[in-house]
Amino acid sequence: MKIIVCVKYVPDAQGDRQFTDDATTDRSSGEGILSELDEYAVEEALKLKESASAEVTVLTVGPERAADALKKSLQMGADAAVHVLDDAIVGSDAPGTSLVLAAAIQKIGVPDLVMTGMASTDGTMSVVPAMLAERLGMAQVTFASELTVTGESLTARRDGDVATEMIAAALPALVSVTDQINEPRYPSFKGIMAAKKKPVQTWSLADLGVEADQVGLSGAWTKVVEVRQRPSREQGLIVTDDGQGGAVLAQFLSVHKFI
Repeated sequence: MKIIVCVKYVPDAQGDRQFTDDATTDRSSGEGILSELDEYAVEEALKLKESASAEVTVLTVGPERAADALKKSLQMGADAAVHVLDDAIVGSDAPGTSLVLAAAIQKIGVPDLVMTGMASTDGTMSVVPAMLAERLGMAQVTFASELTVTGESLTARRDGDVATEMIAAALPALVSVTDQINEPRYPSFKGIMAAKKKPVQTWSLADLGVEADQVGLSGAWTKVVEVRQRPSREQGLIVTDDGQGGAVLAQFLSVHKFI
């Protein structure tokens, strides 16, 4: 079985996020990490690898520092990595990103299974998996919290607010997984050392046959028109209960339309 896991290098949510003059995220202003939600997809692929002798390739689209996301995935146990690196990609939205990912997957060779996290922790749109499946002509099974692959088909459990669904699909298929599906492993010392010898390929848009005007800000279907810094938190109201605390609290809630 061949599995491709799409991963993303994102700004660390614990740090301050900055924007450039064109309202895109400034990815050089702070630390970046492998998107936490993508770690669950990598882990699930590795579990399939261990149970079904699968070959796992991780794929990312991003700046030079996105290689760090591939590095961690390889340290966890993935077999190979592909990095699509091209300045023209900067500013791509979901349709542009899915276009590049689809072209890269077709160049790698369409696998039995494409896996993703349920969303990226920076954009949190959750639409790239569906767009990617459409471009590849694959069945899509999204928000899976349990996955079983048997022969030429898979079964996934999707937990909703009011019901649980069991979904079956034939391979090849694309599956996005939730953070309930497993517990991602930490890279071992052996895994860290082994990752140094694993193959990593770097491709440009030209290598994929994708035109620059199809991606980036010029090819984006959506546009950010304004960004503003989140205002600093102000000191809250301290109520000293001298017998009127309840009345003061009720008035505060009423003024701010909480009640």
